[in-house]
Amino acid sequence: MFRMWAACVHIFFIFIYFPWRWRIISTEHLVNEAIRAREVRLIGSGGEQLGIKPFREAMQIALDANLDLVNVAPTAKPPVCRIMDYGKYRYEMQKKDKEARKNQKIVELKEVRFSATIDEHDFQTKLRNVVKFLGEGDKVKLTVRFRGREITHADIGQRVLERVGKEVAELCSVERRPKLEGRSMIMILAPK
Repeated sequence: MFRMWAACVHIFFIFIYFPWRWRIISTEHLVNEAIRAREVRLIGSGGEQLGIKPFREAMQIALDANLDLVNVAPTAKPPVCRIMDYGKYRYEMQKKDKEARKNQKIVELKEVRFSATIDEHDFQTKLRNVVKFLGEGDKVKLTVRFRGREITHADIGQRVLERVGKEVAELCSVERRPKLEGRSMIMILAPK
């Protein structure tokens, strides 16, 4: 009875209390003695095919080369293993991921709010902001918020948004036409 209780507590701690341990093990490649296959398709350190070998023989070849045996395709029949320096491989993959994250451009959605009764100077100021955001490569969400009885004249707000769209037509494309949502009218512009 005690052993069964202890086993349940052990499983609880492994999968519930320390869920990160389970995730880390499942996402990594199986290396050396962690591989559980009788025979593997072996790829040499230079990328050459060495054929299907028993696991012990493949492990011995990796040890003789002073490298690791890494399972690169565990779902294949038989699993595909490669002889490589696993530490160096992980370092290069981390470096490649870091470089990819650095080079990617995250497109943000900037919002510029207008009112239905906007004055010309205010309109030009907000239009400059829209042009600046589109120039930086960000999408722009144009919003006209209606207060009180302004909602009965939604066509005025639509004209304001369409005017902005015409002013910046050469810089962007309209991703979403003006649409009334609650007490706001929204239009989205995407840079070309």
